Order: sequence, then structure tokens, then C-alpha cells
Amino acid sequence: MGELEGRVALVTGGGRGIGAAICRALAAEGADVAVNYRRSEDDAATVVKEIEALGRRAVAVGGAVDDRDADEAMVARVVGELGGLDILVHNAGIASRGQGVADTHPDEVLRLLNTHAIGPHHLTRLALPHMRQAERGDVVFISSAATHLYAGLGGPYNMAKAAMEALAFTLAKEERAHGIHVNVVAPGLVRTEMGRRLVRAFGADIDDLDPSSPFGRVCRPEDVANVVRFLVSDAAGYVTGQRLYVDGGGSG
Repeated sequence: MGELEGRVALVTGGGRGIGAAICRALAAEGADVAVNYRRSEDDAATVVKEIEALGRRAVAVGGAVDDRDADEAMVARVVGELGGLDILVHNAGIASRGQGVADTHPDEVLRLLNTHAIGPHHLTRLALPHMRQAERGDVVFISSAATHLYAGLGGPYNMAKAAMEALAFTLAKEERAHGIHVNVVAPGLVRTEMGRRLVRAFGADIDDLDPSSPFGRVCRPEDVANVVRFLVSDAAGYVTGQRLYVDGGGSG
């Protein structure tokens, strides 16, 4: 039996990249997992099969996190099919266009804020009544080392992740009395399709960055997933309201 036996997790953006790695890591510890996706239905179905092969229950749940109706349907389905909800991982995310403030349309700012902060606010609100009924609850927000660097040409993304973290740290204080832990995981560059596109925009290939990266390799999705697995485990039973950077010390 794994340490998360009997617990139910919902991972947004769980069909690919970091989200898929988190789904697999939680299932490996015994959790049943709802794999949320927005467009990648086939990828989510593959992750579901991988989880079921581990002997755990899993369900693919479609819906954009910035859609209130979809959030409500998502939580209802997870609770209805898996019997509860006590781990919520906010992983779904989108990138900004890499333009300066002077050239960024307001709609882009709203789009990123809705995906990274406003949608997660609504989804968390819907999940909390179920999490409060559990012996322990965990909410993990996948942020970014961008909140340490605040680099130029990333205003919408920086703002959205900062708002996400403000939500997380506020929630940690509010829900501690209910036995709910809330933490932030902030990766740097990760070897995902989004990371590959980001590096390609600068005329490089992410695979070529291993020699110059901390510990001789770019961060892998599994590196992030392992930190999430730790935060929802008994080993982190006295940890809440914290941000853990997963960047090999590269943004320090």
C-alpha cells in the first residue's frame, strides 16, 4: 500500500508534461487520480491507462479551468466517480507572447490571469467543502521561477503567477484550521513541450542546454512531480504556506 492509499487527487492540465508526471507520481503512491485536460483528450486517456495499470482508479475530465461551468462539472464528476476529493493540484497553464508592456493587448493579460489565478480560485472554492470533510487536504499550485526573476517581456505571465501565489498564501492561512495544507511549487525551465517552444523562440534547442544547466541537465517533469509527491505526504505534515523552487538553484 502506498502512502496516499485512499486519497483522491485532481490534477489540472494532467494530460501532458508536468501534469502527467504528477498524475503518475501520485498514483504510484496509491492515490486515485482525475486527469483534467482542455484539448489533449488522447493524452489524458493515455495517462488514465497508465494509472489503471498501477492498480489505481482514474478518470479523464475535460474542461478549461477558466470556465466556471466546467469547473463545477469537473468537481461533481470527480466526487461522483472517485468518491471524494482531497488533493488538488493546479497545474494547467499557458504562456504569454513574450512582448513588452507597451505592445501587450489587455485581453492577453486577462487570459493569463483567468487561467492561472481566477480559474484556480473558483475551482478551489468548489473543492474546499469536500476537502474539509477529509482527514487531510492538500492544494498545490504549480507556479514558476518567474516569480523570483520577474524578467522583462513576460508581464502577463509574471502577473498571473504572482496572483496565483497570492491566492495560495492567503488560502494556506484560511484553511489551516481545517487540516488543509497549501503550498507552491515553482519550477524553472522544464523539459516539456512548452519549455521546448520557449527555448526555440530564442533560436536554441532545449536538448542542447543540458551541459550548461545545474547538475548537467534541464529540469525534468518528474523532478517537479517528486516535490509535489513530497508536499502531499506525511513527511510534509507540518509544511504549509511555502514556496519551493525547483530550478537547481539556477534562479538564485
